[in-house]
Order: sequence, then structure tokens, then C-alpha cells
Amino acid sequence: MCPRCFVYLSFDAKSLCLACNNPTFNNLTHPRCKRKYTIDGCFSAPAYNKPMQKLIFNFKYKPYLTDLKTVLADLFYESIIQNEQFIKLIANGKWLIVPIPLSKAKLRKRGYNQAEILGKELSKKLNIPVQNLLERTRETKTQVGLTNLQRKLNVRNAFEIINHKSSIINQNILLVDDVATTGSTLLEAAKVLKRAGAQKVFGLTLARD
Repeated sequence: MCPRCFVYLSFDAKSLCLACNNPTFNNLTHPRCKRKYTIDGCFSAPAYNKPMQKLIFNFKYKPYLTDLKTVLADLFYESIIQNEQFIKLIANGKWLIVPIPLSKAKLRKRGYNQAEILGKELSKKLNIPVQNLLERTRETKTQVGLTNLQRKLNVRNAFEIINHKSSIINQNILLVDDVATTGSTLLEAAKVLKRAGAQKVFGLTLARD
């Protein structure tokens, strides 16, 4: 990125509870919002402003600039390691990075899963293993333009475990995706992982809308 564009990036992403979308402390899900299978919190890197939108759009859609993985992974890593709560979190216990999966149709069209690419890059930098544990059971609409309720219904029952249940039991998981808006996708994926025996599940996204 050129210096002129870089200065417009905002590293002050909102700290919101994904369960209720209200401000929270240290990126954690509110105690009052926690249920047995609720995600434990979410950490995000830069805010989803105009420069970040353009970077992510070019990474995900035409012209499919996969080489952007280097600059995006650097932004992702440099931002999250500044978060003291995140550093304390991963210092306790063993963790596993799990990317949010694409549908088979979108994967064929795009040729790659942007969340998996980001997950692998973060894995190298954080020295945390990455594993694909989830798959999409059905095609879902894009979440762009949908209301909160429509987003939740769109991803309901859209994920299942890929025959690795033994590696999930009592595991601490960082669920990686590109953007968190309402958090519906992360909430649904976390629910599936916790039902399979995961101990803690935190979202980890490149940007926060």
C-alpha cells in the first residue's frame, strides 16, 4: 500500500458482543449473552472503511488478487498482536485456527477460500496450527444487504464437522473469517464446533464492519 492510502486505515475496530451487537469489554461476549454453545468473543483487525473494503473486495472478487494475502495478513497480524487481551488469551492453553469454509460452488468459481488463506498466513506468524474442520452443507446467499434476522436464517444449519470430531473435544479454537458484520456466520459456526466438544471458540476477523 502507498503511504497515502495507508494513513486512512483505522485500527480502532469496534469491540462488540456478537450475540447482541452492543459494545463489550475486551472483545468478550457479555456474560448475560452467553449460552452453552455461544461464541466466547471476537477479535478484529482494521475497521471496514473504504480502503479496507477495496482491499478485501479485490482479494475476494474480480480481479481475484490472491497476492494481496501478504499485505492483508501483515495488517491482520500486526493489528491483533497489539491487543493485550488477545495475547493473554492465546498464551493460555493450546489453540487451533479454523477457517470459515466456502460453499463448493463458490470455491469452484473463485478457486480459493480467502479465510483459509488468511488462516494459513496467521498460522505461520502466530505458530498456531490450522485445520479445516468445517464444511458448508448448502449454498447460502451473500450476507451483503441482508437484515440481521435474514443473515441468521441464511446461515442456519449451514455448517457441519468434517470427520475430525476427536480433534475438537476440549479444543480452543480461533475461527477465522475476512469480515465480521453482525457475526451471524461466526455465531453459527461456533455453535457447531461447541456442540462437537470445543471448549472455547473465538472469532478472529481481518476487519470489523
